[in-house]
This record gives sequence, structure tokens and C-alpha cells, in this order.
Amino acid sequence: MTYQQDAHATATAQDGHNLRRRNVADHSSSNGSLTQASPEVDNKKAQKPSTSILQTLDEWEFLIAPLLFTLVSFFTRMYKIGLSNIVTWDEAHFGKFGSHYLKREFYFDVHPPLGKMLVGLSGYMAGYNGSFEFKSGETYPEELNYTFMRLFNSTFGALCVPVAYYTARELNFRRSTVWLVTLMVLCENSYATISRFILLDSMLLFFTFTTVLCWARFHRLQNQSFSFEWFFWLFLGGISIGCVTSVKWVGLFCTALVGLYTAEDLWNKFGDLKMPQTTLASHLVARVVGLIFVPLLVYMFSFWVHFVVLENSGPGDAQMSSLFQANLKGTEVGKDSPLEVAFGSRATIKNMGYGGGLLHSHVQTYPEGSQQQQVTCYHHKDANNDWFFYPNRNEPVYHPEAPLVFPGDKSVIRLIHSQTGRNLHSHTVAAPVTKGDYEVSSYGNTTVGDEKDHWTVEVVSDAASRDRSKIRTLTTAFRLRHTSLGCYLRAGTVNLPQWGFKQIEVTCVKQNNPRDVYTHWNVEAHWNERLPAGDPGSYKSPFLRDFVHLNVAMMTSNNALVPDPDKQDDLASQFWQWPILHVGLRMCGWDDHIVKYFLLGNPAVYWGSTLSLFVFGGLVSWYLIRWQRGYEELKPSEIDYIHYGGLYPVAGWFLHYLPFVAMARVTYVHHYYPALYFAILTSGFVLDWVTRPLARKNRRLEWAVYGILYAVVIGLFVLFRAIVFGMQGKHQQWRHLKWFDKWRITD
Repeated sequence: MTYQQDAHATATAQDGHNLRRRNVADHSSSNGSLTQASPEVDNKKAQKPSTSILQTLDEWEFLIAPLLFTLVSFFTRMYKIGLSNIVTWDEAHFGKFGSHYLKREFYFDVHPPLGKMLVGLSGYMAGYNGSFEFKSGETYPEELNYTFMRLFNSTFGALCVPVAYYTARELNFRRSTVWLVTLMVLCENSYATISRFILLDSMLLFFTFTTVLCWARFHRLQNQSFSFEWFFWLFLGGISIGCVTSVKWVGLFCTALVGLYTAEDLWNKFGDLKMPQTTLASHLVARVVGLIFVPLLVYMFSFWVHFVVLENSGPGDAQMSSLFQANLKGTEVGKDSPLEVAFGSRATIKNMGYGGGLLHSHVQTYPEGSQQQQVTCYHHKDANNDWFFYPNRNEPVYHPEAPLVFPGDKSVIRLIHSQTGRNLHSHTVAAPVTKGDYEVSSYGNTTVGDEKDHWTVEVVSDAASRDRSKIRTLTTAFRLRHTSLGCYLRAGTVNLPQWGFKQIEVTCVKQNNPRDVYTHWNVEAHWNERLPAGDPGSYKSPFLRDFVHLNVAMMTSNNALVPDPDKQDDLASQFWQWPILHVGLRMCGWDDHIVKYFLLGNPAVYWGSTLSLFVFGGLVSWYLIRWQRGYEELKPSEIDYIHYGGLYPVAGWFLHYLPFVAMARVTYVHHYYPALYFAILTSGFVLDWVTRPLARKNRRLEWAVYGILYAVVIGLFVLFRAIVFGMQGKHQQWRHLKWFDKWRITD
């Protein structure tokens, strides 16, 4: 059998692409230098080609091997996939989101829509009508083909294996290493387990894998710039970046890796004085189009489809602007609402900040400060969101039979809470959380109060008219300036503690910033029997405005996913536990009658890949020290191989891992899975590098070493297969798999 050459040069390792070298007196190269072996002359080329089976298999290995790996991958991801007939773990979330697409109901979630639309597509293909609620632990009804929906998702997980194979080839690993990397992905128990359910993780992993493949292949084509294949992989990479980002924002870390490579590549070309400026400009334009515009278009297109499909009112309406909600079918927002607000009108007032809620009050009081009635922003429909527009105390008392008066720009008004009769009020007491702002409360009643109940209307804009003399339902954006204090009513992104039910803090901000959208408000719903009903939904909300609004709302809600000190989350874990496989995760109940799944990785894959990160750091440090001392033991092609085959996978691991070290949100073991792939690629590079002398001297011994590694990876997957395919009966029978206390496979 012929083997791949041990030359790890990539297309960028050209004679003109030299690195800085120290001029030091000659050193002997017999110091352990890892220089490349000279290619042997292949005398067989002059002979008649052999037709032996082994040579045929060797020639077509690049098709046969990934095909076999893929077949086994489909088996490991799909075998007994329908065994558990209950809603398992986060199927309760993503299955429900898929149901919303089938019912075309608008919903809100912190993740972009592509993955959930694919879940909805799987339900549509399975003949599901969207009626099941996907409550955690609930049994699937007979008419819901949950097995097909799981198979659809598992396909993405299965296809990660051939993508990993071809990525390892493009990184110029030897065949033995390519097979090992592929087996590590194939036999990674956590990858196999999480791909078997109606979740987003298999899609996230698949598009992460394809993005890395496109990057690796594009790099190998650097000496074929502007060829058809070069453009193909560039734009395919852009599409893949758009897809991975459209599934989860974790895809931005993969985008950052490609961006880092692109910046370095363009910087190197900028330093090539032989390159014409027009060629350099063409490289820049191609990358801007392929790696910025194309991903952005894919990302925006997923939201456009999201808005088009979800045309009916649903549980996520309140996160969007009032004008957007008014255009949803079946909505109550603006329905039969008079167009112009008058004194005596009852209305809901929505904050126009991204993800803003409705102005809200309830009978509970602030535990400190004024200890008056709380005022918050709330995203759900509630009678406590209703307020009456009243004239200020210096004007005649409002009478229901008096002629209608319409407040507008510069009008001084009072807002009275409909449920408690108290006035919207502010004073020089510090806000409960944002201490630099004034507290906003509900105080007094229609007759008891003072001038601190007065607010001056400042109209910002109106989507329906240039006339600012009236406040119009949905279309008028206005600010409320406290008449006495000069501060502005604001609802930002700060949540109150548990005593405020984690609702959004409303304050009176001292700074006058007309562009601060969190000080902008609009009337969302309006009731007044003396005014005729209007049709506020006739005004459309622009797509770009809705796109930005929803993304900022997603970001705000994502940042709010912090651990609750008042609650214990047995499923959550810390970042330091992931690389050392310190903890697993129970995906369902642990009763004897339930088919149990435990999210835990392959020990060989986890510990080996984590160890390789330290070994790689040691290798780089070793060669840097020797380089500083003047040893020229690495050829440019070898440095290039370390750079692109080793350093970039390590950079990918750091980009996907370190953000979870810094972020305050609640984290789980599956957040490590994209980073794990880069650790696997790093382990492939390290093994490929350290076994090069062995590969030159004794191929059989090399394959014997790799054969042991193959056996360990496969053997441990087989040993822990029950946590992948489902554990039936009493959990005590798998006590032998509980190597550590945190592996709660059994109590």
C-alpha cells in the first residue's frame, strides 16, 4: 500500500514567503532536528500499473474510507433512536418552537431562527400539525412521528464525520492521523448522544465543521487565486458562516477564526511588494463579498423567512414593536383602537427600546427607597399594563362628558394606573438598581398628589403624519419628561431582583439624550368609547427595523440568562469542568421505567484532546526557544504546517472556550462541544507531528501505534454505548460506568 508523503507544505509555503531567521554560526543538524525526508524515487511509475485489490483500495481510499465512516456514523446516531417516547431535555423548547412554525405563530427565543425552522421543517415532513405542547417528560402522542423528527436532526450529526475526515485531509495530516481524527468524532459519545434528539446542537456542530472545512480547503488553494474552485470554496465558506451563525450565536466564534485568518492572509499579501495593487484590491473585495456580505445575507434571509412564516399572533409578540404586532393576524394590539388619544383614554404604553416591554405597575412596593408602589416594564399581557391619560392638576378636572381634549407635543399630562388608581410619579429618591437615576413609582390617586405626578409629552416622530399636535396609536413615538425634575422616563435592560419579579427597572434618567430609544414610548392599545375605531395595522413596520429590533432583544434576553442564586440547577456546570470531563448531564428522569440518557464524552477523546493542547504549547515553546538560540531545524514548509495545521485549531479552541469563561450566563456541558472539535483537530496535529520520525523509519510500527489508539477510542465508545443508545431498567446495572462521583450515571 502506498502512503501519503510526509511533506506538510501548504500552498502558501513558497520560496518568497520567508520567515525571519537569525544569522548565527553553523550548528550541527544532528541535534534532533525534525527535517523532512527526501522524497524517494518511485520506480514503480515506469512499470505497468498493478490491479491488486490493495492498490485499488489505496487509490480510492479518499472515497471508500469516508463512506464507511459515514455508514457507521449513521448507525451510531440513529440506532434505537425512537426507543424513548418521552420529551427529552431541551426537546421541550425546540420541539415547541418547531410547533410555532407549523401553526405560524410568532414566538420569541434567544437563538436565531434557522435551526428552529429546520426543526419545524422536520415536523412538516413528518406530518405533524403543531398541536403538541412538548412539555418536558410528557409522552409523545401516537400521531406525532417524533422518530422521524429525531432522524432528521441526527442526519446533521452523522454528516459531521465525513466532514471531519476531509478537513483532516485538507490540514495535510497523514492517512493514519486522518482516520484517528475521524474516529474521534465518530466515537465521541456526547456527539452521538446529543445528535439523537430534537435539538439545535447537531446543526450547530455540522455548520461549524463545514466552515472549518471550507477554510482549510480555501487555504490550500492560495496558489490558484481567482480560479473557479477558489471562488467556490470562498463563497461556500461564506454561506456556511451565515448558516452556523443563524443557528446559534456561538457560530460567531467560528466566524472570528475565519476573520483572523483572513486578516493575516491579507496582511501578508499587503507586504508582498511584487503583487500588483489591483490584484491586492481584488483579493480584498472578494473576501469582503464572500466572507462579510454573503454571511450577512444568509443571516438576514433566515430572519426574513422567519417573519414571513410567523404571520399569526403568538406568545412572543410583546418582544416586538407595537407596529409589528399590529400587522400580525389575530392580534389584539391596536385592534379597534381609536387612532388619536384623548384625555380619559385607557391605553397600554410600550417602550420602544429593543426588546422593550409595557409600562406596568402592581400593588407590591419597593422594599427600600420611597417604599411606594413599584413601576416596571413587563413583556406579557396583563391588566396592570393599563393607564389612563389625564390632564395635569393645573387644568380643569377631567369629566367624562366634557368635550374631548387631545394631548400632543408639549402637553403636560398625568398617567393614572387603571388597577390601583395611582399616579405615575418620580422624585429625587435613587432608583433601586440604577442608583444614578431617580426612582419611578405609583403614588396618590386622582385627587391626592402633587406636581411630581406631571409629565411633559415630547413627540419624537410619527410614522403616519407630520402633525405633532396629537398622540396616535402605534405610530407616534414620544418621550415623557418629568415636568419638575427634568428627567426622562426610561426602561433599559436592567432587571429588578426577585422582589420585583425580575421585571425591567423603570427609572427617570437625568441625561437628555433624544436618540436613546429606551426613553421612547408609544401607545400600543387604546380604548375610548367616545372615539371611533381605527385601523392602525394599515401602517407596515420596515423589515430592517424589525430585524435590528429582534436581534437586540435576543441579545438582551441572552445576557439576562444568569444563574439564579435562589434556585439550584443540578444540570448546570462550570467551564473548568468541561475539558477534563469532570461532569456529565442527565437528560431525563432517572426512574426505572424511563429510558435514560446521560450526556458524557468519550474519556479518550476528551482527555487526549485536552492533553494535546498542552503538548502543542510545549512544542511551540521548544521550537521558539531553539529558534531564538539560532537553531535552524525547521523548514519553511514545516513552520507553515505548524501554523495552519496546529496553531489555527488551537486558536479555534480558545475562541470557542474562553467566552464561556468570561460570560456570566448559566452554562451546561454541551456549550463545550464546538470547542471540543478544535481540540480534536489539535490532537490530530500533535500526534501527526510527534510520530513523523516513526512514520519515516517503520510504517508498520506507526500503524501499530495508531491501531492501539483506534482500539482505545472505539473500545471506550463501546463501553459507554448504553448512555448513547438508552439505559433501560434499573440504573444500578451501569454502576461500572460511574468512574467519578460527578458522573451521576447511577446514585
